[in-house]
Amino acid sequence: MASRFKVEAGFGRRAARLRRRRSEQRVRPAGSAGEEKTNPASRRLGALVVFWLLVAWVGVAQAQPLTVSTAASLRDTFREIARAFEAAHPGVRVRLNLGASGTLQQQIEQGAPVDVFASAALPQMDALERQGLLVPESRRSFATNRLALVVPNSASPELGSFAALTSRSVARIAMGDPRSVPAGGYAKEVFEHLGLWEELRPKLIFSSHVRQALDYVTRREVDAAVVYLTDAQLQRHDVRLAALADAAWHRPIRYPVAVLRDAPQRKLAAVFVEFVTGPRGRDLLQRFGFGLPEAAAK
Repeated sequence: MASRFKVEAGFGRRAARLRRRRSEQRVRPAGSAGEEKTNPASRRLGALVVFWLLVAWVGVAQAQPLTVSTAASLRDTFREIARAFEAAHPGVRVRLNLGASGTLQQQIEQGAPVDVFASAALPQMDALERQGLLVPESRRSFATNRLALVVPNSASPELGSFAALTSRSVARIAMGDPRSVPAGGYAKEVFEHLGLWEELRPKLIFSSHVRQALDYVTRREVDAAVVYLTDAQLQRHDVRLAALADAAWHRPIRYPVAVLRDAPQRKLAAVFVEFVTGPRGRDLLQRFGFGLPEAAAK
């Protein structure tokens, strides 16, 4: 009898505990087992955090950089123009792709995602226009330049003309590769005009862009270099301006700029071109020694 009482009592205690658990489960809010009730304020705060994270992500996704492919001789000027443009247009980032105009042209022809192209010569821009790769009405000529002969500061004063390059004391002359570097093409025209091309060919060292030719003479790896006047002015402490080419000895040096037909940021690219050709852009170009073409020039 005592044994039966103990069994029934134990069973009763277990049954009571089971009833209490069922009662607790019935008063819990809907949700997974063991879920605690969430504070409404916490839910609102969490939703707000998610919202602002989403806004930030969308902003980053939309803030695509403006890609500007520009001739190497424009490097310093366009860095300043890019900074000024970014300051005038918060949230915009200008990414410069620098190189020889011919190389940049080939990149665009091969489908590079470029918004704006600024060339150091007309033929490269003309080629892209013939292929229908530009927004035609966006094209502008925005700067001019001069061709200069520079030598190391330690060079003999007698080295003061293009004709003096035939001297036996001159062993190496740097210039851009005429096949892809506009400054090299202009230099070849000068030498041909003066009847010096064939005589100087054994001395010529071709560079991949005009700034490389300037670097060669700055480091005294060559005896002279043919570069733009704006390049010579940047290194006036390291090189000496020996001579300026007469404008009649070569084609006019004009820099065109245009929006690319397939520009990822086409509207913003048009705004950038207007900035370059506007008052602020012209001021910066002149500060770096560039000339300005007639307003109607293309």
